[in-house]
Amino acid sequence: MTDADTDRSGPTAAVLVIGDEILSGRTQDTNTNTIARFLAALGIDLMEARVVSDDHGRIVEALDALRSRWDYVFTTGGIGPTHDDITADAVAAAFGVALHEHPDALAILSRRYGDKFNAARRRMARIPEGGVLIANPVTDAPGFQIGNVFVMAGVPKIMQAMLEDVAPRLRTGAIVHAQTLKVSGVGEGAVADVLRAAANQRRDLSFGSYPFGHGSVGEIGTQLVIRGRNADQVDAAAHDLIAELRNLGIDVAAA
Repeated sequence: MTDADTDRSGPTAAVLVIGDEILSGRTQDTNTNTIARFLAALGIDLMEARVVSDDHGRIVEALDALRSRWDYVFTTGGIGPTHDDITADAVAAAFGVALHEHPDALAILSRRYGDKFNAARRRMARIPEGGVLIANPVTDAPGFQIGNVFVMAGVPKIMQAMLEDVAPRLRTGAIVHAQTLKVSGVGEGAVADVLRAAANQRRDLSFGSYPFGHGSVGEIGTQLVIRGRNADQVDAAAHDLIAELRNLGIDVAAA
């Protein structure tokens, strides 16, 4: 695969997925994909994603590394009512602030659970000092923002709903445009030189190749993806790449 960097003058982000259930394979992480698509639509580049266990020290270490390097960090998981939900504790430690019951969170949860608002559920009202709540329209239990860190639930449906409250708080950038070309009948190696030459000629764009059909019966080929923040440049690059490949007798078309 050839994949040059596009212009990254806009905002950047990282995802920190927290949970033993992800690392054990019991639960599949879909939140990273959801967040990546959410950020792409806002012109924010997702630069890094990490998965860590429910371990206080590892969460703090990862959070400190990510929040100092990228503009935004999105965490998922570990803000529920059980003993292993320690994300709020770790975030407070990373920022060096106290962890207190937030009066608004307490009121929200109290209304939600009524006389079933027990000590375990009360844990979800604990927010690091200085944190601002993130609304949860699904189950009401809020996430929170502190600094450039957005702390959200691990359940995909809840996390996705929380993003609606997060979006207005973010600095947006130029959207990345993409063109996908489908090359049929030949493997990735047959187009590698042409793709490399195109990438060298247009260094402000990103060129990627993604083979399909290998090791299976049926069609083989590769998809070529051209990405950049200038739509006209992306279109021109796709046009030139199609022409070059067809000159070589290679079957290619816009996907």
